[in-house]
Amino acid sequence: MQSWKTISLTVTEADANLRIDKYLHSQIPNISRAFIQKLIDRELVLVNARSVKASFKISPGDTIQVEMPEAEVTEIIPENIPLDIRFEDEHLLVINKPAGLVVHPGAGIHSGTLVNALMYHCRDLSGVGGRLRPGIVHRLDKNTSGLLVVAKSDPAHLGLTQQLSQKKMVREYLALVWRVMEEDQGKIDSFLGRSKKDRTKFVVAKSGRQALTYYKVLKNYRFLSYLSVILGTGRTHQIRAHMNYLHHPVFGDPEYHGRGKQLGQLKTNEEKIFARELLNLISRQALHAYKLKFIHPVTGQEMSFEQPIPKDMQDVLDALETSQ
Repeated sequence: MQSWKTISLTVTEADANLRIDKYLHSQIPNISRAFIQKLIDRELVLVNARSVKASFKISPGDTIQVEMPEAEVTEIIPENIPLDIRFEDEHLLVINKPAGLVVHPGAGIHSGTLVNALMYHCRDLSGVGGRLRPGIVHRLDKNTSGLLVVAKSDPAHLGLTQQLSQKKMVREYLALVWRVMEEDQGKIDSFLGRSKKDRTKFVVAKSGRQALTYYKVLKNYRFLSYLSVILGTGRTHQIRAHMNYLHHPVFGDPEYHGRGKQLGQLKTNEEKIFARELLNLISRQALHAYKLKFIHPVTGQEMSFEQPIPKDMQDVLDALETSQ
């Protein structure tokens, strides 16, 4: 389990109008400014109990709380883990990540990750992502399957990151969610922040980072809906947290109320029995990164990839179709 320590600071007159990242860099020894900015991005830095941006200017009397993971000494060891590579050139790779594979080391995980596999396969990756995340432009949760792009060179990494920030990269997911959606399509626009009850989870909050999700119903079943979901932003657990907020948690999701807790909402014993049968077919959230589109940051070529859903999700869909 991740070990955390909390640092509390009060701003004095001498530090008025400094950027929050610069101030913390001067106050916390042996921590880089880049690392502090990552803590700010993850909403682990609060000023007067509110999340802020790295450019925020502090004022005398501000109280600052920093939740910082205890330092872990970690070396990335290349590991011969098979990769499902959809495309590769000297600048980047597109990979179909299976469910169960963690993207990068962290929180006590030092081996068996996608980064360990990439270090074996490529030997050299972009360093923009930092020591523990070389080449990682965007990520997928451990138990979300599907497509992601990895940078092999720094120019490619910077170009892809820019496309992400400018919302020019298209990431479309397929998801099964509990209960029939009332609208055929919709948009969820909210702030997402870390849960005060469980820091590993994210919830819709009054402050935090803006998160934008678009969804469209592909088909409705007896007590589930099959959705296409497109990210307008790329926050941690965004789709899972947003669907849970709508009271349509992703089917099978053990962390966002997507498993047994939903059985009590079903109307008949027949539906409950069938739902249990479906849950036995998939041990994770039914969420798959189906489509990825971007402009190659070096060649300028338009790149587009689609990856069919894996067997566990297909088994659930086949059972739903049979029961119609």
